[in-house]
Amino acid sequence: MKKLLVIALSAITLTGCSLTQPIPVKGEVVSCADIKTVASEGAVLDCLDGSQGVAADSIVGPALINVWGTWCAPCRQELPHFAHYIAKQGSVPIIGIAVEEKNMAVVRKFVESNGMSWPILYDEDGSTRGKFGMGVPVTWFIDASGKVVHKKYGPFNSLEEIELSVIKYLGVK
Repeated sequence: MKKLLVIALSAITLTGCSLTQPIPVKGEVVSCADIKTVASEGAVLDCLDGSQGVAADSIVGPALINVWGTWCAPCRQELPHFAHYIAKQGSVPIIGIAVEEKNMAVVRKFVESNGMSWPILYDEDGSTRGKFGMGVPVTWFIDASGKVVHKKYGPFNSLEEIELSVIKYLGVK
């Protein structure tokens, strides 16, 4: 029994799996009205709630911009960690950008059924590829001036990883 426990814990440690439980609440489509922005010439992305869109390069922080897709397994893996961060009233807002999706209805349904409760922008035509690249998930750490201070490629594996990264790269507790 003891040996089995050691093997199981070793597997969790080596694979980077987290023990964070899924959020047992229904997600909601959140307004983009509270996203802090500055003037920009960039392409405006639609907001999932139907409100005025936002250009990705106009976002100022501190903020996390998380680029993801409903079809992306690593993106789905990190969602509970972001949801727990928001539930704990994390000190830095998260703004999602859904890419390579069939339509907004698919994204809305996914948001509601996966406990997401942060603003989501919809990149209908792939206009953010030039800025964020092709792979997802990717999370950009944006400081108060709008400067990208860190780029995290791949999923977050725990709530603690998000919290420590926010402190390290944005200096916010």
